[in-house]
Amino acid sequence: MQAHPKADAGDNLIDGFIDYLRAERDASPLTLRNYSAELLAFQAWRKTPWKNVDSFQLRGYLVHLNERQYDRPTIHLKMSALRSFFKWLVRTEQIKQNPVVGLTLPKKQRKLPKFLTIQQVEALLNAPTNIRDKAILETLYSGGLRIHELVGLNDEDLDLLGEVVRVRGKGKKERLAPLGAPCVETLQKYLTARNRSARGPLFVNKFGGRLTARSCQRMLKKYLIEVGLDPSLTPHKLRHSFATHMLDAGADLRSVQELLGHANLSTTQIYTHITPERLKKVYDKAHPRA
Repeated sequence: MQAHPKADAGDNLIDGFIDYLRAERDASPLTLRNYSAELLAFQAWRKTPWKNVDSFQLRGYLVHLNERQYDRPTIHLKMSALRSFFKWLVRTEQIKQNPVVGLTLPKKQRKLPKFLTIQQVEALLNAPTNIRDKAILETLYSGGLRIHELVGLNDEDLDLLGEVVRVRGKGKKERLAPLGAPCVETLQKYLTARNRSARGPLFVNKFGGRLTARSCQRMLKKYLIEVGLDPSLTPHKLRHSFATHMLDAGADLRSVQELLGHANLSTTQIYTHITPERLKKVYDKAHPRA
């Protein structure tokens, strides 16, 4: 009978943390789901209240995860949830010390992000006959937007004269994303075809409501199949392609960081992989007999 109050108290702490992430950190629905699931998984494994969890128990949890043969990215996700949770518990004075501090995690493998070639992107952008779909793909690639940033755009965020769009990124941070001439032209045609006087969501469904990320994913899959590309590619791959193509063309890393809205340069550095095109440019420029 005594276990139930503890479980309830633990659940309340998790609920409070998730509410904090949603309200103050503007965490995505995916992050909220993942963090909640990982905290509940640890709660099911541990044998003590949250306030009694120490670094020894966390090391035991790491051993448990390794024995269950979880891969390194999954282990890092689980420990990231715990690290953020305990950090919040310290900040809200519900515990005195963060037991995750000083804990050594297995080195995380950084896979090179998948991206499309310029020719593949052009084929994809030219595939839609529907002007709205074409405008969506052009905006994703031209501005290097995340899909949730794109579906969150409103009419007032768009400045076609200035060729920029105001984007609300992670943590409610705003940035201006430049738009190329083909994108601006396509957006002008889309707005004309949409023919709506009142301001509201920029990209809408057939009922006039805000388009969802899931709808965009389904739309992208259709055009990927049409042009013979992998239909499992996500809208985020256009963002990867944007960053890779910018760096290949000589853009500096700091500028690409600002364009992507990354808080840390280290996040942008995953795009510094050497592509064959970049190697050829360096070779042609530097080799005396190129």
